[in-house]
Amino acid sequence: MAITTTTRSPRPAAPAAERRPRARRAARAAPYGYLAPFFVLFAAFGLFPLLYTAYVSLHRVELQTSQQMDWVGFQNYTRLLEDPFFWNALRNTFTIGVLSTVPQLVMALGLAHLLNYKLRGRTFFRVAMLMPYATSVAAATLVFAQLFGRDYGLLNWVLSSVGLNPVDWQADTWASQIGVSAVVTWRWTGYNALIYLAGMQAIPHELYESAAMDGASRWKQFLHVTVPGLRPTIIFTVVVSTIGATQLFGEPLLYEGNAGGGISHQYQTLGLYMYEQGWSFFHLGRAAAVAWVMFLLIVLLALANAAIAARRNRTDR
Repeated sequence: MAITTTTRSPRPAAPAAERRPRARRAARAAPYGYLAPFFVLFAAFGLFPLLYTAYVSLHRVELQTSQQMDWVGFQNYTRLLEDPFFWNALRNTFTIGVLSTVPQLVMALGLAHLLNYKLRGRTFFRVAMLMPYATSVAAATLVFAQLFGRDYGLLNWVLSSVGLNPVDWQADTWASQIGVSAVVTWRWTGYNALIYLAGMQAIPHELYESAAMDGASRWKQFLHVTVPGLRPTIIFTVVVSTIGATQLFGEPLLYEGNAGGGISHQYQTLGLYMYEQGWSFFHLGRAAAVAWVMFLLIVLLALANAAIAARRNRTDR
């Protein structure tokens, strides 16, 4: 009896015309696949907390009974506008932001200009600029709190040695705000100096040579070549520093160890006010409202800076 075997013919390959659309679709989808982890993490840890905070701000929520939410609408926001401590915190945030941001960026620009020259050991100085930024906020603030101490602080000792009266750096309004601003300035000046230095190195050297041939001194070269060339970088640092000043929290909290921002709330920022509402008074709904007010304030400041930058660009053209 003969046994017959049958063999299957190989499956014909898909035509090249059909494979090309698949390859195109895969090529177009590949970048989204690479970016998908970022969007998933951003949605989980960025977007969802932001939206949930907005939802909580429309309810009365207490820390002891956080699962119980009572709808109050915009009552938390209206009570903020009626609270004098909120306006005090907003005013303190503005003044401390100005006292820390303006000297910080001016000194950073000067330091970057010095480091841009061929100095001996300039690599060491560039690395040293990042040391305050790498220092812990708690450690830096505690050291400055000791320096600004009323009875045994080094700064008051220096003032007394030259015949001046000691200053109460923690109870006086302006003195305490200057003390907090000094910590912020010390921590972020070097960081901004390196950003300015990177921007200076991107300016073509031919511009300096042309200015020198025209008889411009180094000061005039700095004003008419360096500063205009750094305008986008300066705008960037102003925006980032403004956002950081609006969110200021660690330095004023550790300066005296009081969430109230001093005896008379003289240096309480919006960050401290939010912390006090949520974790001292247990009003989570009102703290969420403060967080959203801070977010909207940051957005308005960023839009204002962007509008000023766009207007200057149109003027230059």
